[in-house]
Amino acid sequence: MNYETLLAKADSHGLIVKEKYLLANDGRIKGNKIAIRKDIETQTEKSCVLAEELGHYYTSSGDILDQSRVSNQKQEFRARFYGYNLKIGLMGIVQAYQVGCRNLYEMAEYLEVTEDFLKEAIKCYRSKYGEYIKVDNYIIYFIPCLAVLNIIDD
Repeated sequence: MNYETLLAKADSHGLIVKEKYLLANDGRIKGNKIAIRKDIETQTEKSCVLAEELGHYYTSSGDILDQSRVSNQKQEFRARFYGYNLKIGLMGIVQAYQVGCRNLYEMAEYLEVTEDFLKEAIKCYRSKYGEYIKVDNYIIYFIPCLAVLNIIDD
């Protein structure tokens, strides 16, 4: 989903998204209002931030800025995981493989995410799923590195 699609999704759920000058964060959410840092350079980066903020809207409650609390860390993880699935998902990794992406740069470009967002998503998927996960007729390996294999039935 690109930035415009995510803006439409937010709007359809009654969320107000504004670009503002933020000092400490790329994005913030309070109630049904999402602020995205105005001076983020690319639409791709803005879409990654918005995906995470949507994750906060759908998965978090209360003020979770104090990340020294375990409950807040868990909510942050859930929000990021939601954003990763919204922008990438396991099928996105498979689709990137299917179209011939050969490295993280090409995969990030195909999925319309930043390389950092993709790397963090892979790290998150690795922590949730472990060494590998089977998706349809594919196995996605996370350890020792990202690899996708097509399972061919005889």
